[in-house]
Amino acid sequence: MYKIQTLNKISAVGLENFPRDDYEVASDINNADAILVRSAEMHDMALPESVKAVARAGAGVNNIPIPELTEKGVVVFNTPGANANAVKELVILALLLSSRPAIAANKWVAGLAGKGDEIPALAEKGKSQFVGPEVKGKTLGVIGLGAIGAMVANTAIELGMNVIGYDPFISVAAAWRLNQKVQHAETLDSVFAKSDYITVHVPQTNDTKGMINASSIKNMKDGVRIINLARGGLVNNADILAAIESGKVSCLITDFADEDLLKCDKVICFPHLGASTPEAEDNCAVMAVKELRDFLETGAIANSVNYPKTALDGAIPAQGTRLCISHKNVPNMIAQFTTVLGNAKLNIAGMVDQNRADLAYALIDVDGKVDADALATLSAIDGVIKVRPIYN
Repeated sequence: MYKIQTLNKISAVGLENFPRDDYEVASDINNADAILVRSAEMHDMALPESVKAVARAGAGVNNIPIPELTEKGVVVFNTPGANANAVKELVILALLLSSRPAIAANKWVAGLAGKGDEIPALAEKGKSQFVGPEVKGKTLGVIGLGAIGAMVANTAIELGMNVIGYDPFISVAAAWRLNQKVQHAETLDSVFAKSDYITVHVPQTNDTKGMINASSIKNMKDGVRIINLARGGLVNNADILAAIESGKVSCLITDFADEDLLKCDKVICFPHLGASTPEAEDNCAVMAVKELRDFLETGAIANSVNYPKTALDGAIPAQGTRLCISHKNVPNMIAQFTTVLGNAKLNIAGMVDQNRADLAYALIDVDGKVDADALATLSAIDGVIKVRPIYN
């Protein structure tokens, strides 16, 4: 029986994929094997040694202490692409709202309440203050061409926009998804210089934090409109407010509210709505549950943010053991594993070892049960982080 602790309300559609006979799922569970989380803050949590994996039902993992968990051999998963369509649709809404001041117009016309029969004439007379440009024929700069960025770029092409995309780390899969009309920029500066609208779709790292700042804004077109539904820290709020005040930036639409931003009438803040659709919540939960099940039941890793993608074909041998070993990516590790198993008179039926930077992860199928002494010997090897047996 595997125990899963939920830290947030998780979609029932996803949780239904845990077999009831094999899994216990609850928010107040003790000694959990894995944790399923959305936005709950985990940095100050004291996790029991029993935790083997954490799955984030979403893409961002800023709420998870990844370095600390990595050193303990805890695999951290996310669900890339599961909420991509939901975010894409909100970006397109933001793109249109940045051009057409529909929110301000709605607030203004709501103020006409009580004017009775005068309302149609007053509305007609006042509409000229809410003029905004069409997006067709304008240039959209898309920074980051992952699952969301690529979908945004393709939809903007369908709206008749010119699209410039920038992503030095674009994957082959993402490149195949892109409309051929999307122009590829070699530098960020070229995106800034040519774009009437800019939307950002990159993770927040030391390299990307504050990437929209006074210096980058200086290279942009006058009147540029900026959309940030990715991470709040990507934009330097003080710098963009100064640029709005000067007229350099026409509008900012962000999913990350801030006291100073709320005071500016040319900033539209959403309450982190990017993935707030029932479809996205279902998709993320389903993917996260599948990741946890695959890992707990077979040792396979997919969509991990800290350990390499790894899987071993075939079922665990009858009456056998699958060893899941997280370890440092240093020479002679596999030789030491096989020596220990050979000394224990155990035959290796299958093996795979993958690495990611200074970490590695091995799956080893053995004909027979690996006893406590052999497990202890494996665990004691210098560079081994965690050994987990799965018995058939």
